[in-house]
Order: sequence, then C-alpha cells, then structure tokens
Amino acid sequence: MTSSTRQYTGMRAFMLVWAGQLVSLTGSAMTAFALTIWAYELTGQATALALVAFFAFAPTVLLSPVAGALVDRWNRKLVMMISDVAAGLATIAVFLLYLSGNLQIWHLYVTGAFAGVFQAFQFPAYSAAVTLMLPKEQYARASGLLSLAQSASGVMAPVMAGALLALLGLSSILLIDIVTFLFAVGVLFFVFIPQPVQSDAGREGQGSLWQESVYGFRYIYRRPSLLGLQLVFTTLNFLSAFAMVLVAPMILARTGNDELVLGTVQSVGAIGGVVGGLLLSAWGGPRRRILGVLGGMFSAALLGQTLMGLGRGLLIWTVASFSLFLILPVLNGSNQAIWQAKVAPDVQGRVFAVRRLIAQITFPLATLLVGPLADRLFEPAMMADGRLAGLFGWLVGTGPGAGMALIMVLSGLLGAAAAATGYLVPLVREVEVRLPDFAASPAGVQAEEALAAAAASD
Repeated sequence: MTSSTRQYTGMRAFMLVWAGQLVSLTGSAMTAFALTIWAYELTGQATALALVAFFAFAPTVLLSPVAGALVDRWNRKLVMMISDVAAGLATIAVFLLYLSGNLQIWHLYVTGAFAGVFQAFQFPAYSAAVTLMLPKEQYARASGLLSLAQSASGVMAPVMAGALLALLGLSSILLIDIVTFLFAVGVLFFVFIPQPVQSDAGREGQGSLWQESVYGFRYIYRRPSLLGLQLVFTTLNFLSAFAMVLVAPMILARTGNDELVLGTVQSVGAIGGVVGGLLLSAWGGPRRRILGVLGGMFSAALLGQTLMGLGRGLLIWTVASFSLFLILPVLNGSNQAIWQAKVAPDVQGRVFAVRRLIAQITFPLATLLVGPLADRLFEPAMMADGRLAGLFGWLVGTGPGAGMALIMVLSGLLGAAAAATGYLVPLVREVEVRLPDFAASPAGVQAEEALAAAAASD
C-alpha cells in the first residue's frame, strides 16, 4: 500500500477489486434470477427471455472495437468505475419502474441495452488491468479467482432470490443489487492500477480513433494462430448460446414453473464453478494452456450442454450444471492466460475488445434465432403427436420443454465436434509455441520491469 496515495497495489489491489466484484456479482445474479422468473411468468415464452439477452448483449459486442481503442487511451480504473455505475443506473431504472407499477418486458430491453453499451468497456479494461497488476505467472490463477467470484455469487443467489421473491417481492432484490454496485465502485478508489509502458505494437497501432479501433482486427489477422483460436470460440459461443438462453425456460416448462428446481440447478452449477475456480487458483491450469481450452470446450459441450438436454429431472440437470461450471474456469482461464501472455499490455484494450467481438458476434444472432426456433418449431414438433416426437421422443421425451431439450442436445454434439476439429488443426493446437510472449521484445521487458517495480511497493 503506497503511503502517499493510500492505494493498494499488486496482488493486494487485485484481491480488493476481486472482493468488490464478488459482492456486486452476487447482487447481479439475484436480479437476473428474479427477472427471469418475472419475465417467464408474465409471458410464458422463451422468446421474451431470448430478447432480453439479445438487447443486453448486442451493444456489448458491436461497440467492442471502439470501446477497446478508448480503453487503451483512457485510465483503465476510471473506465471500470464508469461501467459499474452505468450498470447500477440501469438497475435503479428497473427498480423505480417496478415500484410505480409500470415495469414491462420492453423496459428490460432498453435498460439491458443501456448497460450493455458500458459493458463493452468493462471486459477490455478489466482484462488489461489484471495484466498490469500481476506478473504473468499469476494470470491463470487470477482468472481462476475471477471465475470463483462469478460462481460463488451464484451459489446462494438463486435460493436467496427465490426466497425474497416470495417474502418481499422483486423490489427487495433490486434494492440489494443497487447497494452491491455502490460497494464495487467504492473499492476501486482504494486500488492503484498502473498505466502500461508503450510497446512496439502500441506505437504501430497509434492513429485516429477509427485506425485504433480497427487495429485489433489487423493485430489478430496477422497472427493466424490467434485468429484460428478465436474462430473456434465463435463456433462454440454460437452453439452454447442455445443452452444459455433455453436452460431456464426448459426447466420451468418441464417442471410446471417450479422455481425451486430451477434455483437448485443453478446453485449446484455455481458450486461446480466454485470448485473449478478453486482448482484453477491452486493449480494454475495445465502447462499447455491450449489443452485446457480445447479439452474444456469438448468436455463442456458433452458433459454440460448435451447432458442437460438429455436430462428429464433434477438429478441429471444438477450433474450437468455442476460439470459445466466446473470445467468453464479451466477453459476460460487457460484461454485468458494465452492472450495475456502473447499481447502487449498497451494494446490489450483494442485486441481484447476485437477478440471478444470475433468470439461472440454470433451470440446475438443465436439469441434471436433460438426463441422462435423453440416456440414455433421444436416445441410443437416434440409434443406427443408432433412431427419429431417419433424420431427423438426416446431421447428427450415429449411434451412441454422437450423441443428445447432437443435443441440443447443437438447443439452440444456440434460443439464437441467443433472443439475436436480445433485440436486437429496445428495452427490452433500450437498457438503457444508459434507466438512469443510479449516480454520477448524490449518493450515487453520494460513493461515487466515496471510491473515488478509497482509490486515491490506492497
């Protein structure tokens, strides 16, 4: 902790920010659960939930290149604070609308889009900040801790939200969420996040806002291994979006809107995430990070998504949920460690934003497709007398929720095939040996020395 500014640095700063995120994510998870129940009970359709996800996610993806360029120009701590404040304002708007009795589904679209605009800045700013706060040997462990925070927040959030919904209503959950946002912003005042040392890549990428916005595309395109890795993620994210959107309405449809079952499945999944986060934090991930990425994709698609669709009751759903979230920290942490080690810190805002765009550009499309696909095609076709019931009824059953389950099974199998294909391509499989770490350049060495000097003040 520096005496002049009374701000924490290095690992202490990271842990303080991590604690703020843990509290904030708990509030957000409670709100997400409660609004999912509220929206589904109001409409009874998967399309409404899919549109909520679309409007929240689309601005984040579409604005990523510009946001990344601005993150590299601006103070990254300030960007993180503004993003948190914007998310809090969106929740306040929903809270006031609910209190006045005017909350409608389309309000969630608008507030989600507003928060999504600022979330475009959050990911590149946060990722680049961690790179600057910690030595590269700690990147995978830091990702494990971040996954732990996300998962731990979900362990009790669904149960707490379900209980509060019955006792005090939606307004109490929204109010808790607002308080947690304030806490997350407050802790950022007490941490120091250094600005990056300029690298050769940073000098190359300088120019107008437009030039800096497209620089991330050029950076990745010139490194085919990174591009190939992102294309695999694009495919997997498109397919996994089906499961992300459909799991809640599928379970509710198959259980007669049993909130307790849905909350249990989500809580068990969060416990799996906690275990996975703890495992990665202690272990640091596989020595060959790419095995953690592609192996994690393959396992998550089969043991998580496909098994979730095959399940017809609480036991299989909880096993699938636990397995999926156990694997995700290793998958995402290994991938994050590769990128943090290969990309110079002063261009990570631009590169990471474009990386997010390439990986997730298909997610908004998937969320738009999956609702109507489920409601209008697969659900009617998987009723007892439906066109697909005779062909797939033995696999996922028939009746409400069976069509959504079939979509999850098919998309999970395709996801596993995509991960296996990625491993068979040497360009992707050998990304760690084909590309040097950023510290191999003189500017990278300077950046490492600057980080070490900042950490020495702890």
